[in-house]
Amino acid sequence: MSGPGGRRAIALAGAATLAVATALLTAPPASSAGTVTATCKKSSDWGTGFEGSCTITNGTGSAVNGWKLEADMPSGTSIGSVWDAAKAVSGNHYTFTNASWNGTIAAGASASFGFGGTGSGWFTGCTINGAPCDGSGAPGDDTQAPTAPSGLTSTGKTATSVSLSWNAATDNVGVTGYDVYNGGTKATSVTGTGATIGRLSAKTAYTFTVKAKDAAGNTSPASNSVSVTTDDGTGGGDPGSGGKVIGYFAEWGVYQRNYHIKNIETSGSAGKLTHINYSFGNVTGGKCAVGDGFAAYDKAYTADQSVDGVADNWDQPLRGNFNQLRKLKKLHPNLKVLWSFGGWTWSGGFGEAAQNPAAFAESCYNLVEDPRWADVFDGIDIDWEYPNACGLTCDTSGPDAFRRLMSALRAKFGSGNLVTTAIAADAADGGKIDATDYAGSAQYVDWYNPMTYDYFGAWNAQGPTAPHSPLTSYPGIPQAGFDSADTIAKLKAKGVPAGKLLLGIGFYGRGWTGVTQSEPGGTATGTAPGTYEAGVEDYKVLKGKCPATGTVAGTAYAKCGSEWWSYDTPSTIRGKMAFAKDQGLAGAFFWELSGDTPDGELITAMRGGLG
Repeated sequence: MSGPGGRRAIALAGAATLAVATALLTAPPASSAGTVTATCKKSSDWGTGFEGSCTITNGTGSAVNGWKLEADMPSGTSIGSVWDAAKAVSGNHYTFTNASWNGTIAAGASASFGFGGTGSGWFTGCTINGAPCDGSGAPGDDTQAPTAPSGLTSTGKTATSVSLSWNAATDNVGVTGYDVYNGGTKATSVTGTGATIGRLSAKTAYTFTVKAKDAAGNTSPASNSVSVTTDDGTGGGDPGSGGKVIGYFAEWGVYQRNYHIKNIETSGSAGKLTHINYSFGNVTGGKCAVGDGFAAYDKAYTADQSVDGVADNWDQPLRGNFNQLRKLKKLHPNLKVLWSFGGWTWSGGFGEAAQNPAAFAESCYNLVEDPRWADVFDGIDIDWEYPNACGLTCDTSGPDAFRRLMSALRAKFGSGNLVTTAIAADAADGGKIDATDYAGSAQYVDWYNPMTYDYFGAWNAQGPTAPHSPLTSYPGIPQAGFDSADTIAKLKAKGVPAGKLLLGIGFYGRGWTGVTQSEPGGTATGTAPGTYEAGVEDYKVLKGKCPATGTVAGTAYAKCGSEWWSYDTPSTIRGKMAFAKDQGLAGAFFWELSGDTPDGELITAMRGGLG
């Protein structure tokens, strides 16, 4: 489930457009190979104002990580609105820096931004990353490396990860990022002054250093080294093997549901979670994109709504859910957060993304590691419903598309970030699990979240009634292979390690109406009413509205009046956690946090059942 989103486009309209609408103006053209160059032009001009754009082209042999274009405007001419870049003004001098999604430009590629202005003048003295925009400066003009980062220290550790921070380096033009080394191997690249290195072994000593880099490819000397020994995994909040508890937080829940990050803390859920999947980011145009920018980073919270009791200010650089997650992580240093992209509504964009996996991975990395919120996220989660199969839309990318996409994400995000994905649970012969190469893709992910719920529901309005999340098969089950045990068995048989699989739990029920039979298998006349969606209701509502009257295949069902519902209770969840432990799984995950009771009944059962 997901809502519409995406970055807004900004357009300016003039009173009239003149013949110079597409003419190149005085910012010189990009022409020199081996340099980063920029071309600026007016796309429309109505005498008293104009609309224009600049295109930055990377003519070097390696990627550019970050760009800055500077130019002067004559008196009487000014730039107003800008899109796809940030603007700073000092007198008549303008500085434009990249947005989060277009800062990295691959060799031979380009990035653009646009703007609108008033007056009749145009740019003079154009520079890109400190060199003339026309590339007339020699490629090696910037040969000065940044200073070494200082003050490298460990800010936290678990059995499998180490968190680091350091003081910023300086450069004559500008530092564009940092490479973090685990011994002599580069573990990750970041734009901020902190990183978490994951996928480490328990009770093992590691030595880390950091190097700064600039847009010209100059690299600083190494920082001071810091040696850290990871925990042994037996306590201290580390999930260990089999102890992961992962909950989805739905971005749109802050509206009608009135469920906020603070509720994760007040319910006691934060102390029981090991990871939060923030859902969903959009997938559009072959790229990762923000889903709802207002909810994510702009919504202002009052003191009583905020995790730490401190109200947001109007001018602070980050607000919304992201800032609240930052506050939650300060209270729970071992809690990890991943940004999940796709979901039921936005999975249609993965087909285009699969055509250029490297570009998709680049866009996702730039967005997740945006300096405004890079410290909030510990990696990325992909929710593609479904590769080479049908969900809301049908994908025809082929059985190897998912593997290529996950390979590109791992290559870009490195070993220092988590890369996870929700996957199909259809274990029927020739079903969704068979449609793609989940076994070959497993090498690139930290774990899979098989969606072992929504097997059955009132999309079959006449029934038969059936539990939407059966743990095992049972006599009369409507479809063979539609149960958790068969899903896990099939994935393991294909070669997916048990330690990379989690068991999925729904914190909601699915229901029919017009039902006369109490046991599963009855007929119905339609979909039961739900608070937010027909046929779906939160556990916190169902436990009082329609208490369980029986169990089947390890999950509960209930008949109240003419309605029939199936859902998990604390008791059935404990049984499912015993199954997860017996199977050697990495833990369990659930959709989604707002469905639980205010005191966290279901997550308490999950945490207790996994130990």
